[in-house]
Amino acid sequence: MKRSELLKKLLPGFIPLFVFIAADEIWGTKVGLVVAVVVGIAEFFYTYFKEKRFDKFIILDTALLIALGGISFLLDNDIFFKIKPAIIEAILCVILAVSAFTRIDIVGGMSKRYMKGIEMDETVQRKFKETLKVLFWIFTAHTLLVVYSAFCMSKEAWAFISGGLFYILFGVYFLFELVQQKRKIKKQQIVLPSEDEEWLPVVDDQGQVIGKALRSACHSGSKILHPVVHLHVMNPHKQLFLQLRPETKLIQPGKWDTAVGGHIAFGEDVKVALQREAYEEIGMKDFSARPVGNYIFESEIEKEMVFSFLSYDYKTIHLHSEEVKEGRFWTQKQIEQNLGKGIFTPNFEWEYQTHLKDQIF
Repeated sequence: MKRSELLKKLLPGFIPLFVFIAADEIWGTKVGLVVAVVVGIAEFFYTYFKEKRFDKFIILDTALLIALGGISFLLDNDIFFKIKPAIIEAILCVILAVSAFTRIDIVGGMSKRYMKGIEMDETVQRKFKETLKVLFWIFTAHTLLVVYSAFCMSKEAWAFISGGLFYILFGVYFLFELVQQKRKIKKQQIVLPSEDEEWLPVVDDQGQVIGKALRSACHSGSKILHPVVHLHVMNPHKQLFLQLRPETKLIQPGKWDTAVGGHIAFGEDVKVALQREAYEEIGMKDFSARPVGNYIFESEIEKEMVFSFLSYDYKTIHLHSEEVKEGRFWTQKQIEQNLGKGIFTPNFEWEYQTHLKDQIF
């Protein structure tokens, strides 16, 4: 789903307002109001017969147009009418704020009605949230500016700010997004996936699977959240087994790391992935392990949901893979003397200090 799709679905509701602004300049307020209401009603029926849905936003916009226009006529004061677009935008600001900054996804629920035919790609759901935050700040700034212009500026200035400036702001925003996307494409090496490239599950912040993505996409700097397993292995002397990553590794080459660390394949159970990775990397089979915890770790090129485990079945360790250059046991003193010196991977140091240390020593 493109970011512009959200705006395209919201803008039709503003058409009656913009029609009024133009008609008001030509025929006056009363005629402008009638023309705008007629356009709003026509737009509602067009949407209903073409898309078979009731567009509540168009109804709301037209109703507010009538209500505030009526108040303006009765009180002989157009200030109520001038702040009408600000009232509409304030309602949208509340909807966007709730959807962008809380777990209540009002926009997502509305999308089933307002965005028929548009499919949300799981890999860009995080970006969708970011888009809602940006839209919230743009709507908020424009709302405040409309209110200011209604009280402190000329009618012509208010008409421009309420109408034309709205499109200009979004035009600048989407032009900026387009430029940013092109820059990202140039920075990243785009590699076409091979037929046998691995699919990884995409998860939310609670670790629930919400989709899938290619391994190359997860490691492209996109920060798609995907799950991995870590296994820490300890002997009776309270020494922790660590593996040395080969220099050929793309991520953190030549550094000491968790005994076992690997991706969970799409459709694979966490415990099955743990047993598979343990055998592939350090030859462990049929071992028992208990959970240490899970957390989100983000590096320069990826973002992982880590499921961490601890095992004392060290006797089955047998290095047989090119994925591991070397392996040995480390004492607590040896580990802590070398923290922060570039000897260990950053994710091992963070996990050791925040999750592991207090549970094993």
